[in-house]
Amino acid sequence: MNAIILSAIFGIVMMLSSAFVKNTKAYKSIALVGLILLLLANICETYSHAWLNIPTFDMLEFSRFGLYFNTLAIACTILFSAFSQREIERVGRYIGEYFALIFFVLCGIFILSSYNNLLMLFIGIEIMSIPLYILTGARKENLKSNEASLKYFLMGSFSTGILLMGIALVYGGTGDFALVHHGQDISTSIAGAMNKRMSFLDVAGMILILTGMCFKVSAAPFHFWAPDIYDGSPSVFTSFMATIVKAGAFIAFIRLFAIREEETTILENAIIGVDWKMLFSIIIVATLLFGNITAIFQQSVKRMLAYSSIAQAGFMLFSLLSLNDTAKEGLLLYVVAYSVATIGLFGILAKMKDYTLAGYNGMAKSHPTLAFANAIFLLSLSGIPLTIGFFAKYYMLMAVIQTGGYMWVAIVGVIFAVISVFYYFRVIWSMYFKEGTVELKYPVTKGFKILAVVMALIIILLGAFPQVILNFLYF
Repeated sequence: MNAIILSAIFGIVMMLSSAFVKNTKAYKSIALVGLILLLLANICETYSHAWLNIPTFDMLEFSRFGLYFNTLAIACTILFSAFSQREIERVGRYIGEYFALIFFVLCGIFILSSYNNLLMLFIGIEIMSIPLYILTGARKENLKSNEASLKYFLMGSFSTGILLMGIALVYGGTGDFALVHHGQDISTSIAGAMNKRMSFLDVAGMILILTGMCFKVSAAPFHFWAPDIYDGSPSVFTSFMATIVKAGAFIAFIRLFAIREEETTILENAIIGVDWKMLFSIIIVATLLFGNITAIFQQSVKRMLAYSSIAQAGFMLFSLLSLNDTAKEGLLLYVVAYSVATIGLFGILAKMKDYTLAGYNGMAKSHPTLAFANAIFLLSLSGIPLTIGFFAKYYMLMAVIQTGGYMWVAIVGVIFAVISVFYYFRVIWSMYFKEGTVELKYPVTKGFKILAVVMALIIILLGAFPQVILNFLYF
């Protein structure tokens, strides 16, 4: 609750500050203070108590897993803001509004990590999505940015309509919006109603909700919007959308289909009449296939990263197939590994004139620090040992193996992980083994280089000690 309220307050403060603050450094300072306060308030609520308590009438449920996810999301946002603050300034002159929209996006993510009611799921998705439509089109003079914003709005509206139709059908079949009523007969909730029967309305509603959520996480076959949106958006906001926002959509997915302690929720009951896990398996394989194979043929590094984000979504979907403790731990590791690496890659990409593979030729000679950081980020996304990305993939695969009966999905995952090494290593090959001179669009400061190296070292250290992240979940 702390994070939801404070993120909304700071979003409003940042929005109104543009009328009084003219110094761009002041915007960044206010935003940084707000994010640090968010982090402290959420940590306090996770391990002690909430500073701010408002009755939610069972529409929100604040679990340890959800609160810890919020902590990681805020920490990654702080890292994003620190690493990309100069690029945010260069997008346009509405810096205060950009940070305000980021706070509102976080507010939506926090709702998605704690909803216990399908109406709150819808509200959280809308609060998260609407600011993103604006950020996508923030570069008004760029036609690709405007096109991406319009496409994102249309696809987002379409998927939200499908989601709402699914919610309406589930309500018609069960008579309730709540996933579980705490302290009451479980039969009065959606989970309880589906435990007794699985009507046509229930099945149709859950399939539509699943479709709408697959749009949000860019899972195949509903992934087609992602490459154009990520490619057309300002690079600085692409990294935010592809990491923290995508993780927020996945946490919503987990809450909808997972089993909570001592209570049964939708997925286990919905298996009656429909093999949901086989459906998830097909979606996972299709997502890995389309994402990895298409990424191989890209010459633009930015577009390659867009397609690879679809493939990474396939690995994150493993958590929905297994729904055990290992899957939840793997998802948290994936959030950190994927976010840090992708924020770093897009942060450096935003400095460059040429986004193609040829534009990276000779980076190791002209900019060795950036090349080193880039290489570590790419190795982590590839899942190479001694990086946090390796353990993220390992936990996801182990979660599926522990589930039993879906070993073939894990084998497919390993095959596509090996395939992904090819297109990630093409960039490393260009940086270290091809001649050329990298042209930068903007100067690289010493502070930027230091932060890039620090992020690379974080990936290596967490790869050596992944339990550092997981221990706080059970502290």
